[in-house]
Amino acid sequence: MSNITLFNSSNVPAFARNNELSDTAKALTGGGAGASTKRISIKGGVFRLVAGGKEITSIEDRHLDVVIVRAAPKVSRIFYAGAYDADKIVRPDCWSNDGEKPDTSIKAPQHHSCMGCPQNEAGSGNGNTRACRFQQRLAVVLANDMEGSVLQLTLPATSVFGKEDGDKRPLQAFARFLAAQTPPVNPEQIVTRMKFDTKAESPKLFFNPVRWLTDDEYPTAVAQGESEDAKQAVTQTVAQADGVKAPPMAIPGSAPKAAAKPAPAPAVEDEEEEAPAPKAAKAPKTKPAADVDDEPEVRKETAKASAVPAKKSKLADIVSDWDDE
Repeated sequence: MSNITLFNSSNVPAFARNNELSDTAKALTGGGAGASTKRISIKGGVFRLVAGGKEITSIEDRHLDVVIVRAAPKVSRIFYAGAYDADKIVRPDCWSNDGEKPDTSIKAPQHHSCMGCPQNEAGSGNGNTRACRFQQRLAVVLANDMEGSVLQLTLPATSVFGKEDGDKRPLQAFARFLAAQTPPVNPEQIVTRMKFDTKAESPKLFFNPVRWLTDDEYPTAVAQGESEDAKQAVTQTVAQADGVKAPPMAIPGSAPKAAAKPAPAPAVEDEEEEAPAPKAAKAPKTKPAADVDDEPEVRKETAKASAVPAKKSKLADIVSDWDDE
């Protein structure tokens, strides 16, 4: 089915006939919208499913069909001070979720605003590029498993910006194409095909519509877009999604030494031996009273521990059998 036929007014499903642009559509057109996360990686020009920082599987096909259920309201920025290592996910040194100011969690931001940041100047990166890069974060579900996991997809600038060339559309050009239909089409209402640009030196995606969702599928897409997983997918960096911990905070000087512990009191080896009592003044000799018992006091025998061990709890066995994935 061609794009023109797909969006012909006679083919528009009931739920889309009175469409207005959604926040997802507005975010992707560039206009804005006012434990660990599972994600899709496009490293090496291959679709890879990653969970907890570990690659679960890779997809050999050069395309992948998804439903875009949520998008970050604005294009984000990210900066790494060190050299890029494709095989290692590290926390960025500075980043911005709105492309305007650094995230408030950053201890030492590169600048108080992205516009005036030296890392945003041409030439701060390799060649005439900027060291601080643009990214677009999406939350998607697989078209053949819409009720499954919500996946984060972080796209580089080359997959976001640029002009369309026939059916080769970067993300924003694709979203503008959908918005120009009558009525406008929202990304969360259709299946989108992501396809690699085989001529690009670094991983780059183009986007095309495949089909409308059915009346049964659409509510699922809406619910997935409102889920907490979707919200995290569009706000977390890749390092946060993978659970990469922040490096220890650098504090000048050295940590204070722990106070010396007081010497322990000498242990009593035999609890029947006690320190001698101070000598009392000698009393005058008198005849002992008749009711004085000269025999030593007999200690009561303490109850012996039972030779039968207490019943062992099975809780430890149960906990050891749990699978902590």
